[in-house]
Amino acid sequence: MGRESGGDRLVYSSEQGRVCPECGRSESRCRCRGKSARARIQAREATAARESSDGIVRVGRSTKGRRGKIVSTITGVFLDDDEMDELTGALKRRCGTGGALKDGVIEIQGDHRDTLVEELEKRGFKVKRAG
Repeated sequence: MGRESGGDRLVYSSEQGRVCPECGRSESRCRCRGKSARARIQAREATAARESSDGIVRVGRSTKGRRGKIVSTITGVFLDDDEMDELTGALKRRCGTGGALKDGVIEIQGDHRDTLVEELEKRGFKVKRAG
């Protein structure tokens, strides 16, 4: 059996991070048109997520992939990058703990669901407690 013409396509990588859907390489080795291509892809994904969303912000709890440690997760918030960063920082300060913004999901360390629901409702979001 011969090798296909696209033989340099990434099949497996132990690197952390995302794979570019256009060229199949890790983002650090992407040979596409640069950040503008990735920005277009992320904008397209965000638009698709907004259209399929029901407009409800969900506050849940997760331990998966964290060696049993609990994080509160917030999904369904569709804001600009700067607004998401500001909201994440405000929620971390309100809970007095650390956290991160990963792929549009806000993660706050610890089980702070009640505090987060209260704070998000104050900010005008329609919130449901999930999990």
